[in-house]
Amino acid sequence: MDTEQEDVSEDAVLGGRLVLCQPRKGHRVGHDAILLAAGCSAAPRQRLIELGAGVGAAGLAVARRVADLAVTLVEIDPALVALARENAERNGLAERVRVVCLDVAAPPAAFAAAGLAPGGADHVLMNPPFNAAHHPSPDRGRRLAHMAAHDTLARWVDVAARLLRPAGAFTLIWRADGLDAVLAALSSDFGAATLLPIHPKPDAPAIRVVARAVKASRAPPALLPGFFLADEQGTPTREAEAVLREGALLALAA
Repeated sequence: MDTEQEDVSEDAVLGGRLVLCQPRKGHRVGHDAILLAAGCSAAPRQRLIELGAGVGAAGLAVARRVADLAVTLVEIDPALVALARENAERNGLAERVRVVCLDVAAPPAAFAAAGLAPGGADHVLMNPPFNAAHHPSPDRGRRLAHMAAHDTLARWVDVAARLLRPAGAFTLIWRADGLDAVLAALSSDFGAATLLPIHPKPDAPAIRVVARAVKASRAPPALLPGFFLADEQGTPTREAEAVLREGALLALAA
């Protein structure tokens, strides 16, 4: 792929462990995708589905970490689907990573036709759009990645519940100020929710929450101590470096 001609850049993440082609404009891979991957407890010979995968950063990061993991990336934007396939190839993961062009809101029959039958996954992870559409971006890619309807989270969680086997694990990253919405969305089909607040630094409120839950569990939720991206001086913490550059797991997945 000619990255200049296609207006695509090639960027290394996870300290160079993963190389991703992504659009130069619009939504770009950031900490959220790597934190999401680090919250996933997938094991070898399991099956993982990422919903709204974009160029595949989170799902590919888990595939890089976990040998013999079968991954399906689900993405609505055909241009990002093409990049996700290219990224799987570039990183030597194409034999284990499949990319499907599909709307998360598509009916169950469309998922089944794409080889994603109910109850077939051990893990589902997702970073859904979470900004209200009051001031939509003029860039289509950013709109698809960031703009959400009021029921987006609940609908995506319902899809995750349908795809997972009983006792399958679900991992989500969301705005920290939307924690109530996360708990409400999980309440019908999931239990044992473990919640990890993500703080930019020790004296700042959390900006994200990573949640992991288990389908059909009745165990109560647990709130973990916060995870800090940087210290008081703005220097990345050792824990953040381990996750974002070295591929370490977050506490809720360990």
